[in-house]
Amino acid sequence: MQKRKLGRSGPEVSAIGFGCMGLNHHRGPALRSEDAIALLRAAFNRGITFFDTAEIYGPFTNEAIVGEGLAPIRDDVVIATKFGFKDGRPNTGLDSRPESIRRMVEASLFRLKTDRIDLLYQHRIDPEVPMADVAGTVRDLIGEGKVLHFGLSEADDQSIRLAHAVQPVAALQSEYSLWWRQPEKTVLSTVEQLGIGFVSYSPLGRGFLSGTMGENTSFDADNDQRKTNPYLAPENRAANQPIIDAIQSVAKKKNATAAQIAIAWLLARRPWIVPIPGTTKIHRLEENIAAASVEFSDEEMDKIDAEFAKITPHGDRYATAPRSQVQK
Repeated sequence: MQKRKLGRSGPEVSAIGFGCMGLNHHRGPALRSEDAIALLRAAFNRGITFFDTAEIYGPFTNEAIVGEGLAPIRDDVVIATKFGFKDGRPNTGLDSRPESIRRMVEASLFRLKTDRIDLLYQHRIDPEVPMADVAGTVRDLIGEGKVLHFGLSEADDQSIRLAHAVQPVAALQSEYSLWWRQPEKTVLSTVEQLGIGFVSYSPLGRGFLSGTMGENTSFDADNDQRKTNPYLAPENRAANQPIIDAIQSVAKKKNATAAQIAIAWLLARRPWIVPIPGTTKIHRLEENIAAASVEFSDEEMDKIDAEFAKITPHGDRYATAPRSQVQK
């Protein structure tokens, strides 16, 4: 697989990464640990070198699975994880105090079976802690060799600039897809100006953009967050069918799947954007990876943008909740 560099100061990673959250968190029944580990190693064997986790996934158990799965190939991969919630649990509120960041890093290093975190994100901006303190703490951890690169997740322009002035930000992780294009209105130009990479989570709109969901699709598992996701309410799935129709029209012309078109579109947007789709199935993993071979000309990208400009997405991407409880 081709590689991409996350901004001017970030690591080089596979053009498509692997979002590990769904292995055992928020996406229905958890995989058995041995199956999750096998999937992680299968991803690496197929060219993926960038793996994304967080302490709140599980909580804590997702990091442990990633650590076990990647231990034999640790020096050949880039591991990203995140801090920022009190006791690693979103329902307890935000916590990016310097002492909390340090405790989280030590715990994550242990669970990940490693001596360094390649990319450490602040999961959500904590309004109670000055960004200079957050970035300064990560800067110190980088100086100690426990962290290699600093990242932000779902940060606004001001926070990005404040952090970057203290410690260069290697990557911003935010939701971005053919369905959710809000970053184009704000942060995408900021990170481009500052030389920061962009990591796109939910590039398939929690699976909807794969074209495999319909109005009658059900999410039965209690721990499947999609059950309460406004995007995926039955009425919104029906109202958003024009999005799927447009993607599938492009897919037919490209001899590709809808999922591959959604991922390839992100790759074509900027050379420093890295999508991180997740899956629990080998055949979906291989489908996602194959998106790297789908290319678009400038003219084709213009046509896609023109077509999607006619479509209004329905539904919010998260249920109404305090920002501190928003997860990904």
